[in-house]
Amino acid sequence: MENSLNGLDFTPELNLARYLQRIRKYPLLSQEEEYQLAVKYKETQDKQVAYRLITSHLRLVVKVVSKYKGYGLPINEMISEGNIGLIYAINKFEPDKGFRFSTYALWWIKATVQKYILNSWSLVKLGTTAAQKKLFFNLRKIKNNLKLTDDRELSTDVLKGIADFLDVSVQEVTDMNTRLKAHDGSLNVVVDNGDADGGAEWIDFIYDNKPNQEDQLSYRETMDYRRKLFRKAITVLNPREKDILYKRRMTDENITLDDLSRAYHISKERVRQIELNSIRKISKAIELMQ
Repeated sequence: MENSLNGLDFTPELNLARYLQRIRKYPLLSQEEEYQLAVKYKETQDKQVAYRLITSHLRLVVKVVSKYKGYGLPINEMISEGNIGLIYAINKFEPDKGFRFSTYALWWIKATVQKYILNSWSLVKLGTTAAQKKLFFNLRKIKNNLKLTDDRELSTDVLKGIADFLDVSVQEVTDMNTRLKAHDGSLNVVVDNGDADGGAEWIDFIYDNKPNQEDQLSYRETMDYRRKLFRKAITVLNPREKDILYKRRMTDENITLDDLSRAYHISKERVRQIELNSIRKISKAIELMQ
C-alpha cells in the first residue's frame, strides 16, 4: 500500500528536520472534532476529511517511531511506515464503537512499524516464531527494567532468566543482545530547523495523547449524563428483567444462564431471550429520551 490516500502524500522528506517542523503546524483535534470527522469520512470517503484526520495525528507517528530508534534503521523510513499504518487505521475505524481514533490508530502504527523492522532485520536469520518476535521487541525493555542499560555482556543467570521468561533459548537471547546493543538517541537532541533562534528538540514534536483537563471534564460529564439516562431507562423493565440483566451484565460474579434458569424455573434459552430483550428495551428508552 502506498503512503498516500487518493493522492494525498504523507511521506517524510529527506530533510527530517523540515518534515518535523511542518507536521508541528497541523492542529490537534478535540475528541468531538475527531469523532465528527471520522463519521463524515466513513459516510463520504472525502479525502479532505481524511487529510484533516491524518495530519492531526502525524505527531503520534513520530512518538511511536521514537521508541524504535535503537534498531539502527532510517528514521524517515520508519515514520513513512507508521504513516501507512495511520492510513490503514482511518479506512478501518468505526467511530460509533466508542473508541478515540488516536487509540485505534496507535495499534496500526505500531503494527506497521514493527513489521517494517522485522522485515529489515531478516527474519530468516532471526526466526519467525511468536516467542522470537517477542524477544526481538522486548529484550531492551527487560534490560531497562533490570537496570542493565549499558553495553556489558549479560551474566549467565540473567541470560537464563530472560530465556525462561520469553520461552527461547539462552543462545537466542545472547545473539539478540549482540544485535541490539546500541545507545538510544536522546529526545533532547536539538533538531536544526534553520531558525536564527536555534532548533527545537525531538521531544517538542512528540504528541501526548493523554487527555487534558478539558477532555477529562468532558468525559466525566458525558459519563454522568449516560448514567442518568440509564437510571431512567431501566425503569421500563419489570423486576425479573432487572434482576436477570443485573446478574448477567452488571456484576463481577459469574452468574450463568443455568443458575438463572434454576432460580426462575425457566429454560436457559428463555433467560437469554429476556436478557437480550431487556437490553433492547433500555436502548429504545434511551433513544426516546435523547
